[in-house]
Amino acid sequence: MAAPTRRLILTTLAAAAAGSLLPGCERLGLGGKPAFQGVDITGADYAQELALHDGDGRPRNLAEFKGKVCVIFFGYTQCPDVCPTTLAEVAQARKLLGADGARVQGIFVSLDPERDTPEVLKAYVANFGPDFVGLRGSADETSAAAKHFKIFFSKVPGKTAQTYTIDHSAGSYVIDAQGRVRLFMRYGIGADKLAADLKILLAESAG
Repeated sequence: MAAPTRRLILTTLAAAAAGSLLPGCERLGLGGKPAFQGVDITGADYAQELALHDGDGRPRNLAEFKGKVCVIFFGYTQCPDVCPTTLAEVAQARKLLGADGARVQGIFVSLDPERDTPEVLKAYVANFGPDFVGLRGSADETSAAAKHFKIFFSKVPGKTAQTYTIDHSAGSYVIDAQGRVRLFMRYGIGADKLAADLKILLAESAG
């Protein structure tokens, strides 16, 4: 990983660690419903399916992660800021949850299958945790997955054919332990707030 990216990750982790501690009890909003920090999209008819290949070439799908709360983010490994910052927040949120962090699955979906080869993708996600999963597909499969999750992305030409960047949606989706989409987390929400929402969903699955 390039030095600037590594410094950005370390800075993000340090800032998150300095944030507030998780509350001891679940937050409730009006009507006794959880008061999430993220956008509650429970019942949405999108972001429900994801079937691509991981860095080892194995087919993976959301069904196999039932029992865990998943945080799904679409990006690309050469992204200079948004992608590493978001994945670092997921990693830090898991740490804030202590032992329960093992029940949270980070999933990174590549929007750049041309450059994000299986080897590149596998090495990239390992920077954020040994059990983070990186997924990729063909150009058509990538477009279909992005469309289903309402993710916008567009290639921006660079000085050469291989130095392009990608403009893309910066939010993350949270899938509960039953495999239902529940939350949309805006970019930059912070590890402490993400962890608080994940704690609520983990408590639901344990009840």
